[in-house]
Amino acid sequence: MPAATRKRARFHSLEVADVRPLTADSVEVTFAVPEELHGEYDYLAGQYVALRASIDGQELRRSYSICRPPRAGSISVAIKRDLGGRFSTWANAELHAGDRIDVMSPQGTFTSRLDDLDDKHVVGIAAGSGITPLMSLAQTVLARSDTSRFTLVYTNRSTMDVMFLEDLAELKDRYPARLALHHVLSREQRTAPLLSGRIDEDKLRRMLDALIPPAHVDEWFLCGPFELVQLCRDTLQSVGVDPTHVHFELFTTGEPDQASGNAGRPVVVQRGEETFRIEFILDGHSATVESPVSANESILNAALRVRPDVPFACAGGVCGTCRARLIEGSVQMTENYALEPDELERGYVLTCQSHPKTPAVVVDYDV
Repeated sequence: MPAATRKRARFHSLEVADVRPLTADSVEVTFAVPEELHGEYDYLAGQYVALRASIDGQELRRSYSICRPPRAGSISVAIKRDLGGRFSTWANAELHAGDRIDVMSPQGTFTSRLDDLDDKHVVGIAAGSGITPLMSLAQTVLARSDTSRFTLVYTNRSTMDVMFLEDLAELKDRYPARLALHHVLSREQRTAPLLSGRIDEDKLRRMLDALIPPAHVDEWFLCGPFELVQLCRDTLQSVGVDPTHVHFELFTTGEPDQASGNAGRPVVVQRGEETFRIEFILDGHSATVESPVSANESILNAALRVRPDVPFACAGGVCGTCRARLIEGSVQMTENYALEPDELERGYVLTCQSHPKTPAVVVDYDV
């Protein structure tokens, strides 16, 4: 499988082909991709799409991982209703087959090192809706080689909360010798004590000893809330796992005050006040905006004031949709959960998290 590549993300209006209930508070939404857009929606296992909809007169954008192996003509995501989540609540209650919604072309690099899967052992650790990209990854890993293995540790509160429960059981039946499936339930007693209760450092270390010895694992994929993903990363590093073989994706950063990705916050430039000059290139056109030094606004926020079509989704440093290359000047990134080390070395930044540190800054979204 080729490594995931980044290309300019664009929205297209797609028709909802099916909405399938997964649990009481989650659904799988499948979009039909017309033949003329097949190339725009080619994707790799583990990638995501951003969805855009107008809800109660407000534009909302949210990113969701693709949950099915790559196939032409359709694309599927799973949406779990979040407490207080306007978009996820709307999608679970109001989205139906035949509706149309804006879907961004696939993005993301949560799919690395799947080139040669023969005799490889891949492990996924997921919590809640973090299972979504791992569904696609697990099916891809197992289907592409007769000697590959996949181990999935999936934690939820109870059996009723397990997304894709029947799909996982069917996958286990299809690959009984090569898929190891471990459901960990925090509020429901399992027969095995190791699979009951919340995953903390002690439990994770015991899992590494008894279920998934790191010496026999080639690649690790972690997906879920910040606390669990960081716990797994730190623990794996402490037992000697090379971080280059540990891939992670966050659904939340654990920071409730982070921007929600609805739109840029309003900023007014007062006459005579000191400003940063931000220039950005998008779709071959250059635009410039003045940003007050006192506002400490991000490049994305400033750019949205003059170009509403600037690409973004989460606005929290998680998805990477707003990625651009820094051509001139200096910035400071508040958070980065999306860019790989080699991208940072080549000058790429997350514009939603980047704040100017020099009088003039130039970024290029087209590179």
